[in-house]
Amino acid sequence: MKHTSFFVVLALCMTMMVKADNQTFVRCIAFYNLENLFDTIHDEGKNDYEYLPDGGNKWTGLKYEHKVKNMAYALSQLGTDEDPRGAACIGVCEVENMRCMEAVAEKMKEYGRNMVPVLLEGPDRRGVDCGFFYNPEMFKFVSAKGHELNAHYEDGGVVKTRLQLEINGYLTGDGEFEKIHIIVNHWPSRYGGELRSRPTRDSAAMLTLSICDSIYKKEPRAKIIIMGDLNDDPYNHSCAEVLKARKTREEVGEQGFFNTLWQKLDRGIGSLAYNGSWNLFDQIIISEPLMNEKLENGKWTYWKSQIFNKDFLTIQDGKDKGTPLRTHKGGVWLDGYGDHYPTMIYLIKKK
Repeated sequence: MKHTSFFVVLALCMTMMVKADNQTFVRCIAFYNLENLFDTIHDEGKNDYEYLPDGGNKWTGLKYEHKVKNMAYALSQLGTDEDPRGAACIGVCEVENMRCMEAVAEKMKEYGRNMVPVLLEGPDRRGVDCGFFYNPEMFKFVSAKGHELNAHYEDGGVVKTRLQLEINGYLTGDGEFEKIHIIVNHWPSRYGGELRSRPTRDSAAMLTLSICDSIYKKEPRAKIIIMGDLNDDPYNHSCAEVLKARKTREEVGEQGFFNTLWQKLDRGIGSLAYNGSWNLFDQIIISEPLMNEKLENGKWTYWKSQIFNKDFLTIQDGKDKGTPLRTHKGGVWLDGYGDHYPTMIYLIKKK
């Protein structure tokens, strides 16, 4: 890839100052870690025993139904700050199977959302995968491809983790279609500590980079969105050094990447809390052509990002006040949503 800065600062500033009004279209593209969305049925070959009726979490039909309802409601609210129709596309992770995706999609209809689910099964040890929902009125789906990570732990063991889900399609607006590529990720965990597990996420970042390189070879001005629970913060090695996703627009060169949420973390706003401090693992990173598109060209361009930390997703009292309201904690069923907040970006296009 080329990384020499080339864009015009004036045009860049104009893009940053743009506002949504009746002269523009807005599309929300989001990501949400659904925190262990398992059904109550054992899937052969999956370590889903904890989420069975007789498992550690006593995962009954009632609890599953509540989880599906909660996920459907949360997903239906994404993007509504700018568009009452909600998000055009939503990448998700920690989903057991297509049955779960279909159950959530069906429930979302009760909240006025018609979303089509996509999921490809991967080799993850626990059996969770990345998935994708899209509104067919806003996004024309073309293809989905799963990319498997070939990596090893320090002791030589094979890393069995989620596929990186590459989605290809067209974002719609005013009857026109514009090609877009979305890569949904759930990179290897920090099990064993951040430093010890770092090479696995560096390997995941290299895989993501290779997917982008392949896209760029065919489309030098491709509009790419990398999203997911990366189990790293924007400043960590995998994101800042391997993927080279930059904090500011000025640092992004041709075919480079802009981390849309890094500056929010600098202001103390994160997507998950651990031991009293915030992390921002749920990142959305965009390619330079998407960041740098001029609004006057009549094409989709990046507008702004958001961490969806609404009150209904948040603990309101006690020692954990102000952090995400999760499904379980300490073996207790909280009937919450998830341990991560959703994140999103808004794209804008001149009518």
